[in-house]
Amino acid sequence: MTIRRLFGALPAALACCAAAFAAQAQQALPPDAPAGTTVQCKDGSYAAPDSKSGACRGHKGIQAWYGKGAAATPAPPAVETQSAAVSQTGVAPSTGRPSRTPARPDLAAIAAAPGGGAGKVWANDETHVYHCMGDRYYGKTKKGEYMTEADARAKGMHAARNKACG
Repeated sequence: MTIRRLFGALPAALACCAAAFAAQAQQALPPDAPAGTTVQCKDGSYAAPDSKSGACRGHKGIQAWYGKGAAATPAPPAVETQSAAVSQTGVAPSTGRPSRTPARPDLAAIAAAPGGGAGKVWANDETHVYHCMGDRYYGKTKKGEYMTEADARAKGMHAARNKACG
């Protein structure tokens, strides 16, 4: 068989495969399937996932995909999930459990320690870094004191991000 004949038959073969794939993708929903079903698993169970990926994990794989268009009116979820509540209200409901990572404090809401002013820097004793007036950490770290920039340098401290006050 020549290459010309082989490539000549290729479009017909592709059209045949595409038609078979389209027929498989648009299978009719069985009458015993629950409302909102988009997939039937090989073990006979039905599901309504958002995508094919992992749709029938633990159920021996996908037997038939009906797609979103073939599904009847979607049934409301039996159990309201957090994502459903977020899409309705825009705010995630509280789970009642503390998060694993504590929230960072809002530095804008924390008041600066009293005593600062023009010509003074906030010197953090733990990190040996001083913060200039207008810096987000000025007067707001746990351990520190106000002093002049010259005094902070004399104690071996350096400016935050190595930017001198100006």
